[in-house]
Amino acid sequence: MKRLNHLAGRLLGLCLAALLAVPALAAEPLSAKQRQEDLDFLYQEVLLKAHPNAFANTPEAEFLALKAEIEGRLETETDTEFLLDLMRLAALVKDSHTSIAIGGAAGFRAYPFALVRKGTGYGETWHLSAVPPENRDLLCRKVALLAGRPVGDVIDAFGTLFSSDNPVRLRRQFRQACNVADVYEYLGLVEAGKPLVVTLEGGETLSLPPMDYEAMNTLEAARISDKIKAQPETAAANVNYFSKPLSDGVYYIQYNACREDENLPMADFAAQVAKDLEEGGYWRVLLDLRNNGGGSDGVVWPLLEVLRKEMDGGTELVGLIGEATLSSALINAVEIQEMGGKLAGEPTGGSVCHFGAVNVFSLPNSKVRGQVSSKYLDLNTLLDAAAGRGVAALEPDEPITQTLEDTLNGVDTLVEYLLIRKTYVPILPFPSAPLTRGRFAGQLYRAAARSEAAVDYEALPFADNFGIEWYLPALVWAKENGIARGGAGGAFSAARAITWREAAVFLGRAAEALEIPLPAGSRRGPVPAALAQGWEQSAVTRAWELGLLPADADFTQGLTRSQGEELAAALAELLG
Repeated sequence: MKRLNHLAGRLLGLCLAALLAVPALAAEPLSAKQRQEDLDFLYQEVLLKAHPNAFANTPEAEFLALKAEIEGRLETETDTEFLLDLMRLAALVKDSHTSIAIGGAAGFRAYPFALVRKGTGYGETWHLSAVPPENRDLLCRKVALLAGRPVGDVIDAFGTLFSSDNPVRLRRQFRQACNVADVYEYLGLVEAGKPLVVTLEGGETLSLPPMDYEAMNTLEAARISDKIKAQPETAAANVNYFSKPLSDGVYYIQYNACREDENLPMADFAAQVAKDLEEGGYWRVLLDLRNNGGGSDGVVWPLLEVLRKEMDGGTELVGLIGEATLSSALINAVEIQEMGGKLAGEPTGGSVCHFGAVNVFSLPNSKVRGQVSSKYLDLNTLLDAAAGRGVAALEPDEPITQTLEDTLNGVDTLVEYLLIRKTYVPILPFPSAPLTRGRFAGQLYRAAARSEAAVDYEALPFADNFGIEWYLPALVWAKENGIARGGAGGAFSAARAITWREAAVFLGRAAEALEIPLPAGSRRGPVPAALAQGWEQSAVTRAWELGLLPADADFTQGLTRSQGEELAAALAELLG
């Protein structure tokens, strides 16, 4: 495709993941003055100046109250406690891309265990995935309580230290830091220096004393990996991307990092995939983003273009997502839905709309490092698939969770399910989501088009089309029939929410193009005042006279997807 990929250009670099160095506190304890300087730097230079809106989720008064509380103990707390104070202040932003780094700092201690999660929502369970060698028989046992509290309550407590913009992200951060003793003590979950008591299902307990990291590194812990019998062929590979057939009908692509492979440029990889798909006759393609933490969202576009054209022939595209799908990979997952593909797996750790464009910083005295967002990415204004999603995890159309039994037996639960399933994955409906101009064109097309419109990917119907949208045939049809004409510069603004007047114009033009005759006289009285004046009044009047617009609607409000379906159904009824 010769035209520019507008979406890739607009989003490129907005969600680049920053690889943060491990924080290294100063060799000598910091003075109260040095701590004050670091605290002021974090607040003034990072949160107030660098972040686009640090108070979007928490009032500034709460930041100032916590800052004053921290200032009251600068002379008495340890450097480790000060680091946790800084984390707590940054966490008030509730932005997954703005945080203070933790790990490896002088004085940090840990309990000798680790957890793995299975299931989601109310069916979520936590299991021991690493234990001291003498407790090997407890591996994989279900955990009921940590420090006498349900695991969910402990995760909520961790949320005061670990910045996140959705519960999936927080849950992932908890799993990664669930054994840090200093966090439990700081949060008042465990008394200083005392063991963490892990209560297992059935009442058995495990008492774990805190250990410094040097001792932890020499501990020959028993791990769940010791019990895994095999690895599935879809296990995460140490490459940015690869592909292969999984069966006669299913082709698999693993995309692990939104970065070009220096030995295999994405354009060459996409060409190879196109060749494989042409020769193989596959009816389902799996694009696996479950291990992709981000990079540059535009890298994958040559592949998406190949897959979009493949979908025109009836091939089903299913994106695989999970809690490790973050940042630019999250954007790519939404793009799969924009193509008309489906998503399967678990909710993403990344949010559909979020702060991003990360910059890194280092505090002047402690040298503790962190990262801060510099932009807000409002994806629901760029893609129809994201309309109405907001700052929330991206939900799969088909929720499938990896089971512990399958993990131990080397089975990929999600992929195995999609290999066995012989029917298309259903699309998760969002009936109350805002109706976009592009989606309404698609609804009218499905209701009224006489034949399939062919898409010329070298000459897209409107200047601001991206070339991957599921509703591209609808736009071709709408433009050819004068239903959608575009605006300044030939743009269509497909992701913009449609107004009632615009919907009425589209309906009236469609009725005219489809040669639906007007009734002999007015059946409904005058056009409602909210629609009575403005551009294309003749089209609006036609839609009203034909009964295509509901008489009881509030025409001053926006439309939902379900209302768009009702309008399209009314048009289809007139067509018989």
